[in-house]
Amino acid sequence: MKKNIYNHLNGRKIFITLLLLFAIFFFVQIQEITLYKAIINGNYEYIKTAVLDSILYVYVFMLFIMIIQNSFTIIPLILVITINITVFGFFKGFIWSWLTSVLAAMIIFIFIRYLFTDRFSSKISPEQLQKIEDKGVSYILVARVTPFIPTSIINIIAGLSSITLQKFILGTAVGNFIYFFILALIPAGLYSSGINEYVIVAIIILLMSASYLFSKIRNKRKNDYTKLMRNKY
Repeated sequence: MKKNIYNHLNGRKIFITLLLLFAIFFFVQIQEITLYKAIINGNYEYIKTAVLDSILYVYVFMLFIMIIQNSFTIIPLILVITINITVFGFFKGFIWSWLTSVLAAMIIFIFIRYLFTDRFSSKISPEQLQKIEDKGVSYILVARVTPFIPTSIINIIAGLSSITLQKFILGTAVGNFIYFFILALIPAGLYSSGINEYVIVAIIILLMSASYLFSKIRNKRKNDYTKLMRNKY
């Protein structure tokens, strides 16, 4: 039984390692790709031309750009979202930015948990890990909507903690949906389209309040359940 588990874990590590090597190879290759340079420089006209040639290629390419952003945070998130919205339109651009961010975060989470735990564990304090383990989904959600916390740091801390992948994905999906929508208002040009700026501020406050209330409710339910179990036993 133990041998089977060991073989299963080794097989999974080999698969993840190969996937990582492929990602590194892709990253090295795209340094010379004109589309990558256009994205870094914000050359939207060239990107639009590339879409006309192969829109599927651009979708996949932007997925890898988001994976890079979640790994090293060397590409500003607002730039990635702006490009997606400029190329695909507001709705498709926003949704694709959100979906790829969740997928990219999940990939980095798995890499950290199963391949790089020893490498990063000494760089994260026990207090930080304890916070995420105590608060769970709410910690991830609040971190995602906090502008000054790099996405890569959230992924690393979560991967090193004992939080489950399901909770990590839930917190990331909800938090990024709120935060990305706020960021998407900037390239969408709502200020210049005749929409009252107070409406935009109200939307932002509403979304931030919703995320705060969501985290509070989850914490309360978790605390109530913990107290109930303690009283029961």
